[in-house]
Amino acid sequence: MNTLDMKKIEKTISNLKRNNMLGFYCETKEEALEKVLSLLNEGDTVTNGGSETLKEIGAIDAVKNGNFNYVDRSAAGSKEEAEELMREAYFADAYLTSSNAVTEYGELYNVDGNSNRVSAILYGPKSVIVVCGYNKIVKNFDEAVYRVKTQAAPPNTKRLHTGAYCETAGECLSCGSDGSFMCDGCRGDGRICCNYVVCAQQRHKDRIKVILVGEKLGY
Repeated sequence: MNTLDMKKIEKTISNLKRNNMLGFYCETKEEALEKVLSLLNEGDTVTNGGSETLKEIGAIDAVKNGNFNYVDRSAAGSKEEAEELMREAYFADAYLTSSNAVTEYGELYNVDGNSNRVSAILYGPKSVIVVCGYNKIVKNFDEAVYRVKTQAAPPNTKRLHTGAYCETAGECLSCGSDGSFMCDGCRGDGRICCNYVVCAQQRHKDRIKVILVGEKLGY
């Protein structure tokens, strides 16, 4: 990590604090996992949103095998059971997730299709722990919007095989559009960009904790 990158991270953490969110820096994904676990209490009810980052640092396996009450939606035997488990997230002690982008101004930007993830970030769980590789730090909101359309959504549609335009094109249809750039896009049933959420200054101080990692993680 060079000096310029560290200045960016320090600025982001400072602005997260200004927005009533806790910010941490971990050099490696191993340190990031240790930090996640240090923010949990034995016996906590813990669950998570869909996140490649959490898988990459080993957080999901660690929580499954730890002394926690883990709400595992992936273990659901039906769509109805999965929906019920997702609703249980609102009553969790801790919700683990990543963010599609983090601005240097200390804002989190997330775009969802089903929206169980963004809704839990906003309200419900007592504590929200967000893990992001340094690759998700962007200068401002405009860069956050562009990042999702070109770097986050396309690989996610490939992973989920949704059939959305960006799955094969590699970027959002709206990248060449004259319409509303943030919300515009394909109109297919497989679209995963439906609700757009910005977390700025928080009313509940330190409820959201953001761990920035000095490695490239997730989409």
